[in-house]
Amino acid sequence: MKKKYIVRSKDRNDWADFTKNMGNITTKESDFFHKSLKTNHVPKLDLHGYSLDDANNEVKKFILESFKIGYEKILIVTGKGLRSKSYKNPYLSEELSVLKNSVPNYISNNKDLCNKIKNISIAETKYGGEGAINIFLKKNKKLRE
Repeated sequence: MKKKYIVRSKDRNDWADFTKNMGNITTKESDFFHKSLKTNHVPKLDLHGYSLDDANNEVKKFILESFKIGYEKILIVTGKGLRSKSYKNPYLSEELSVLKNSVPNYISNNKDLCNKIKNISIAETKYGGEGAINIFLKKNKKLRE
């Protein structure tokens, strides 16, 4: 037979006072998340449906803004280019996969963007695989000042 625990009135009052004055107490996990939001949250740009020029403009804005905010990693979804059925135009061809190939090329040829990027890699399968790229950004020195 278990012994029944009796809560003293002083303990009950202390607990009531404590819970009334808790304020903004958060869990350890949410504190960690907010402190490392820039590494836990990966902003994503999806380029499906964009023309080559529009995609390049969006990519440039996205990378510059992400660097300015201080993100360490971003994801750009280009798609795999498998739906294109045009064989006459090389910029729309099934083999070339325009955005998949031209976006990384555009980034690597843009000095303003290259100065802000550490590394570019193919994304994990669950985030788009060969149809997406991870971009790891350098640390923004202005944010540390």
